[in-house]
Amino acid sequence: MAKITPAEFFRQVRAETAKVVWPSRRETIMTAIMVAIMAILLGVFFFVVDAAFSHVVRLLLSLLA
Repeated sequence: MAKITPAEFFRQVRAETAKVVWPSRRETIMTAIMVAIMAILLGVFFFVVDAAFSHVVRLLLSLLA
């Protein structure tokens, strides 16, 4: 593999960065909102599942006592 100089490396990085299609402000905001909604939904889902398991375990433990 050929060695390149740091200056050449940064020129290549700059050229590749110019090819990137950056999202618009609206796309970024919409994506952030969707992530927040999904995080809330998953948090509620796991809270409900955890509460259900906790109730079942307490019920089973009360049968032993």
